[in-house]
Amino acid sequence: MRKFHPDAGNGTARHISDRSVDIGCTAWRERPEKASVEGTMMSASIAPQPFNQRKRLLVVQALSIAAIGSLLFSRPGWDEASGLHEVVEMIGFVLILVCIFGRLWSILYVGGRKNSELAVSGPYSITRNPLYLFSTIGAFGIGLMFGSLIVAAALGVCTYAVFGMTARKEETFLRGKFGPEFEAYVARTPRFWPKPWLYQDKHHHTFSTNALRSTFFDALYFLAIFPAIEGIEYLQVAGYLPTFFWLF
Repeated sequence: MRKFHPDAGNGTARHISDRSVDIGCTAWRERPEKASVEGTMMSASIAPQPFNQRKRLLVVQALSIAAIGSLLFSRPGWDEASGLHEVVEMIGFVLILVCIFGRLWSILYVGGRKNSELAVSGPYSITRNPLYLFSTIGAFGIGLMFGSLIVAAALGVCTYAVFGMTARKEETFLRGKFGPEFEAYVARTPRFWPKPWLYQDKHHHTFSTNALRSTFFDALYFLAIFPAIEGIEYLQVAGYLPTFFWLF
């Protein structure tokens, strides 16, 4: 025969109540952790992100293809055998050398840490974007090597426009990451055209050998321009390539 205990129901009720309190406390303890995780995710989503260079590379590649296509079916307005044509070509070759050595010089100061440190010495003390500056000089030099001031101006202006837009996009990230330090740098250093009298440097530097190697191989494309243009001129003179227009 089962005995009835009047406190049994109350004990069960107390057990359920205590369990509810425990569950409530556990849920209360989990809320701050969840809020912390959500806050971290939100902070990560609004943190400044580096500019995606893929778009810039696509634009540069498209411009390069268009330039090559136009050069295949056009010739300089000046006679290729004239002294003026040779002088213009030589100036273009010198500018390409300036581009190559300038880019190698610049990468020593920023290679491998472009988005983690703010480079302010060496070439970065006279312009905020020396890599873009020297690339623009190289593009102008390519046009001169073709023997055309029009091609040189077109390549130079287009390259300057692309890199100028890229530099502005990158500044948004740098301003958010480095704050007042970047603002002070902007106040004293021009975005593009250099001011040589502002030059300052450090006694010691560390650099990325991988970045230097990559920039060196990129420079080989600039050097390959000279034999490529000479080859195009030969094919045009020999009649293998048609000439649709002349560019001075």
